Amino acid sequence: MPFARITLLKGKSPDYRQALSDNLHRALVETFDVPAADRFQLIEQVEPEALIYDRTYFSGGRSEDFVYIAITAGKPRSTAVKQQFYRRLASLLADAPGLRPDDVMVVITTTERDGWSFSNGLTQMVVEEPA
Repeated sequence: MPFARITLLKGKSPDYRQALSDNLHRALVETFDVPAADRFQLIEQVEPEALIYDRTYFSGGRSEDFVYIAITAGKPRSTAVKQQFYRRLASLLADAPGLRPDDVMVVITTTERDGWSFSNGLTQMVVEEPA
């Protein structure tokens, strides 16, 4: 049930964005205990002045290919699971669309189960009390 918001600079092709989406989802399925059908993402391409980042903070150097991935998850994962996810994601994104690991930043935020309504005004991940 994670929701991923992927932010990058404008100008990337549909194939590039699809590779980002596919490999993010693949890493989530392989390492983060996410069902294959559970895919919710938003890819935003922004103007250079709208994506502000330090080129070297905790990095060997970021380029104009920098991608920020914000993941909201409905259940906590251990540090070991997150580390495995980060490594797998960086590896997959290096393969396609060809991102350098220094250009991939991920932030995971965890919510409570009742913080999600997938449709119909319901909290599908919790048992609702009768109205």
